[in-house]
Amino acid sequence: MSPTGRHQAGITLPQSAQPNLLAVVAELGDAVAVGPLLAELGQTIHALTAGTDPRLLGLPPGDLTVTIGVGPRLVRMADPSLPGAADLPRFSREQIAPQARGGDLLVQICASDPLLLPVVATALLQQAGHRVQERWRQSGRRGPNIPVDKGISAPRNLLGFIDGIVGPHTTAEHQRHLWLAGPAPVGGGTIAVVRRMELDLPRFTALSVADQEAVFGRRRATGVPLSGGTAAWDPNLGAKTPDGRYLVPADAHVRRANPNVVGVGLMLRRSYSTDAPAPGLLFISFQNDLRTFTNTLAHMDDSDALLRFTTTTASATFLILPGFDQQHPLGAKMFH
Repeated sequence: MSPTGRHQAGITLPQSAQPNLLAVVAELGDAVAVGPLLAELGQTIHALTAGTDPRLLGLPPGDLTVTIGVGPRLVRMADPSLPGAADLPRFSREQIAPQARGGDLLVQICASDPLLLPVVATALLQQAGHRVQERWRQSGRRGPNIPVDKGISAPRNLLGFIDGIVGPHTTAEHQRHLWLAGPAPVGGGTIAVVRRMELDLPRFTALSVADQEAVFGRRRATGVPLSGGTAAWDPNLGAKTPDGRYLVPADAHVRRANPNVVGVGLMLRRSYSTDAPAPGLLFISFQNDLRTFTNTLAHMDDSDALLRFTTTTASATFLILPGFDQQHPLGAKMFH
């Protein structure tokens, strides 16, 4: 898939995200010239996605996408006033080693062919050479998309629930909630949050289906909110049973993370199931304001039933750079 355009590939294109992902987080040495490194990585991505790089070992690239982001330290080096300069705060239920918090460079590799992921990562890290040092990596998988409603489809997560129903789906919603309009060096980019979570599957599995649905606030089989309607409907958070109980419990995930309740925009959420180092999720969200994520998680942190089954073991935020082409190298607007 062509990597060029106003936006990098691997976020909204391909429209139905590939089933396999590998995220690699690295740090840069202090004296590294960031601009030339990013330009080289962009050229390598061109060659890899075109199938002309010999380091592909003859594998056809197919729908391969590579998406590059830079961490807050590098953004502050370029201009501390730019979006993406803020570090991610700490939250509860985190057990994160220093090596797995933050980072200077995100390489997100997506493809239908899982064989491509480590091969492409090797080629890119080899291109970067001694200028970067890998901190951690995580691969994950998405199940097949399930049609939900109104052209929206989403896969199930490792807990059996349809994941990613709420989010910016239309081009107009992408412009409003996803893409950065400016300033010029970041226009066409977005802000990513990457979090790796272990899930307490035995404890969640021990719950009855009704109790599992109360945790999420949705029906497990269909994704329909417990307040009724269709899966794409906003939950009716005021709806009550005849005896006065909320149909969507007070601590249900769809209530605590609801953008209207939190007072933030929408985030494009992608969750990938993992089985190593432990069963869990690699959660990635894209939004044009970091507060969309941080305010939501702060509201969840307070009393979201889902968080009782999660432990976050890696966490970082990155400015996903604007798109690039042969005339405009990756990162050239920020790092001259």
